[in-house]
Amino acid sequence: MPSERERMVAGEPYDPDDPELVAARERARRLTAAYNDTAPDEPDRRRDLLDDLLGDVGDGVAVEPPFRCDYGDNIVAGDDLFANFDCVVLDVAPVEFGDHCQLGPGVHVYTATHPLDADERRGKEFGEPVTVGDDVWIGGRAVLNPGVTVGDRAVIASGAVVTDDVPSDTVVGGNPARVIRELE
Repeated sequence: MPSERERMVAGEPYDPDDPELVAARERARRLTAAYNDTAPDEPDRRRDLLDDLLGDVGDGVAVEPPFRCDYGDNIVAGDDLFANFDCVVLDVAPVEFGDHCQLGPGVHVYTATHPLDADERRGKEFGEPVTVGDDVWIGGRAVLNPGVTVGDRAVIASGAVVTDDVPSDTVVGGNPARVIRELE
């Protein structure tokens, strides 16, 4: 029988009060608190903490504190990812950022979701992975909702609420986000 963690990562309904999951969230809270307490002149300490917190960290990754996440180890950060201040990643399911991505201040990425039926919602959650391609720019205060894939070289306008997949080489904006234009 799969563990609650295995169910969670697989996108199946799981019990968030499972002791293993509670301990994993507490670990992430301790690591993000330590990370958020670092000074700008501590790049080696920041890198060590990101290596401990995240599932995989590419070269040249820079995350400006404060940063928040649920578990951390479900996050893959490609080479040269830059995340500005106040980013939040709810990573109950896998979150992948490709290479050379830029996240503006206050970007939120959500994989966590809940059943629509109120009775089912009591005590159960599930998640849907979020994938961000290479060379993507996500403007400040944009939100990526569960299950979306953002194609390579896409641009997400500030404040956009992304509820569907974003094609490569497009600019999207609005709530819900829609294609504003195609890029060359």
